[in-house]
Amino acid sequence: MDMSQFTKAKNTVSVTVGESVRVIRELQELSQTQLADLTGIPQSTISAIENERINLGIERAKVIARALQVHPSVLVFPGWDVMRESAA
Repeated sequence: MDMSQFTKAKNTVSVTVGESVRVIRELQELSQTQLADLTGIPQSTISAIENERINLGIERAKVIARALQVHPSVLVFPGWDVMRESAA
């Protein structure tokens, strides 16, 4: 298949780390309480993460990502554009 026939999708919505956690959780039809049960992270902490009151942090990102069956980078770097941004 010749990929040159396709137009790269444009990033039209910018989301925060907390929003990415909420969106992925909701897409999997999980409540905050259910995610708390799966992760051992208190529901109040999940709420605080989703509402940007506290940082997600790498260790919590790993635990939540495992429960949501996504790579932690999906949560930690929503909207990362590898073609435009340097990691350095």
